[in-house]
Amino acid sequence: MRDHPQTTRSHWQSPLGLIHLTASPLGLSGLYFEDQRHLPDLQAWPQQANNPFMLAAIGVLQAYFSGQAHALDAPLSIPLDLHSGTAFQQAVWHALLHIPAGRTHSYGQLAQQLNRPRAVRAVGAAVGRNPISLLVPCHRIVGAAGQLTGYAGGLWRKQALLKTEQAQAATIAPSP
Repeated sequence: MRDHPQTTRSHWQSPLGLIHLTASPLGLSGLYFEDQRHLPDLQAWPQQANNPFMLAAIGVLQAYFSGQAHALDAPLSIPLDLHSGTAFQQAVWHALLHIPAGRTHSYGQLAQQLNRPRAVRAVGAAVGRNPISLLVPCHRIVGAAGQLTGYAGGLWRKQALLKTEQAQAATIAPSP
């Protein structure tokens, strides 16, 4: 992972725990739960509470946690800096942006979508390294039979996020 040398950091208390945010001059570059796997060394970057990318992300998160699951749906109004990943990882992360709230895809479906049907494990590794949790909705990826699989922010969070999104999607679904 390659981070921009002018990266800054901040944090926000979510209903699911403390979230650390990072941003470069290009956009939001990280959104991590406090105990998340692959959490970078945040002390490497200076604190900047008034960064416009991080403030915009907090606004989207506040809308999401107040019942607007579609606040995370593409297109996001926040520029994202996904340059820390390889070209393949970036392709996976961009594909995640197109999975709407209330829906899930399997790792295999995502590999098919990327025209890399045999790269299911590589897709899984890229999903696990997603630096912008929630906004790049890796929590919407499940196993082939729909089972919940790993989530860098903790499986309990993934379950809570999907449950919230499915409940909100059912609430706004059109009547038959």
